[in-house]
Amino acid sequence: MFDVRNPATGTTVGTYPVHTIADVDAAVRRAHRAADWWGALGFAERAKYLDAWRAEITRGRADLAQVMHDEMGKPISDAKLEIAMALEHLKWAARNAEKVLGRRPVPSSLLTINQAAWVEHRPFGVVGVIGPWNYPVFTPLSSVAFALAAGNTAVFKPSEYSPGVGLWLAAAFARVSPQQSVLQVVTGLGETGAALCRSNVGKIGFTGSTDTGKRVMAACAERLTPVLMECGGKDALIVDADADLDAAADAAVWGGMSNAGQTCLGVERVYVHEAVYAEFVDKLVRLAGGLRAGGDAKIGPITMPKQIDVIRRHIEDAIARGATALLGGIDAIDGQFIQPTILVDVPEDALAVTEETFGPTLTVAKVANMDEAIKHVNSGPYGLGGTVFSRRNGHQIADRIRAGGTSINAFVAHATIPTLPLGGVGGSGFGRVHGPDGLKEFTYAKATTQQRFPSPLALTTFARSTTIDAVVDRLVSVLHGRSR
Repeated sequence: MFDVRNPATGTTVGTYPVHTIADVDAAVRRAHRAADWWGALGFAERAKYLDAWRAEITRGRADLAQVMHDEMGKPISDAKLEIAMALEHLKWAARNAEKVLGRRPVPSSLLTINQAAWVEHRPFGVVGVIGPWNYPVFTPLSSVAFALAAGNTAVFKPSEYSPGVGLWLAAAFARVSPQQSVLQVVTGLGETGAALCRSNVGKIGFTGSTDTGKRVMAACAERLTPVLMECGGKDALIVDADADLDAAADAAVWGGMSNAGQTCLGVERVYVHEAVYAEFVDKLVRLAGGLRAGGDAKIGPITMPKQIDVIRRHIEDAIARGATALLGGIDAIDGQFIQPTILVDVPEDALAVTEETFGPTLTVAKVANMDEAIKHVNSGPYGLGGTVFSRRNGHQIADRIRAGGTSINAFVAHATIPTLPLGGVGGSGFGRVHGPDGLKEFTYAKATTQQRFPSPLALTTFARSTTIDAVVDRLVSVLHGRSR
């Protein structure tokens, strides 16, 4: 067993079992039995179950938000906002799975004109999902909901910091589908997650740190189990000379400080054109200075105690290298709570710039032009998301950022739109959740052909004549011998 403690108070809010390899394997076997029934339902019937699940979550959202608050410290209002975003994506997946994944005809070529052809996307059967604690509803449902909509059953291993959230979601699904083990939860520590990676699942959807993701990939490689990797980030916000500075400062504060900075898509670096740098920094400090981290404040605690050491080390390193804390700093750390911290004049090789901090801190740098800003943004190994504020040049700047998604004149809008894919490149992982790409992520493409009539050019036979060879050779010359 293991305890879960409220990070703000230290009180125990739940005790849960550490599921063993045998427990995980048993859950996967149940999931395989349920997969036959779930897959046979078809898209329309599955959508009814998913819609009923969505209604269950909606009716219980206050209770679910409280569980999130108790386990990982998120303010209740932010927890409800997270639930709302998750429901949007769940609805989209249920309503669009057939259109994206269903069987459809595709054209043949001139040499294969006698063949009818189709493609469809089939479920793997059982998908394992390893979820994070920082967005314990929105993030895992981005995999679970899409896997279920695609026809898979799912075994979900939530973070050891938020197992109650995972169990709540599974219990809500069980109320609408009590007859089959379509969605199950296994709880535990890293060993339980490793057991899920090594079990008989068709794919693993992982969200977490880049280092943990590497260990997940190594475990999955033992069975050649494919993986979806949604890993860490070091996202930046760029402010051009023509930006709306009030909106940019507001986005930077929310992007950097909401959820106590514990957001993989969160803003950790800000690059500002020198023409508006002083004005922007003044607005930024005034906005952030009005926020507090505390029990009933808008910023909650740091969930993982060990992350506090990382945040402290990044601040200390930056200041030792000549940075200035315009707000917060080392004194901002008080137990599990860290007050908003804004650092300027931070060298680009400082830890606060190169490594994921995952706390309510921002580094702000002055740049001579957007070329310099883009160079800095793209210099690290991560490539998850980015934000650009510019009235005239937003698209040109965004197009040059190496990231899975970029939002112009708004923070992280691309993650909230159900039709858009979400994921990273480089050290931020690979694969996509959300949108059509998110549905396809939990399927494999199956191709089918059927001969409509015997081909006048019988190619795949030892009875092929020299005349047919000559005709084919002539066709190849006509079809492929000229460039446009």
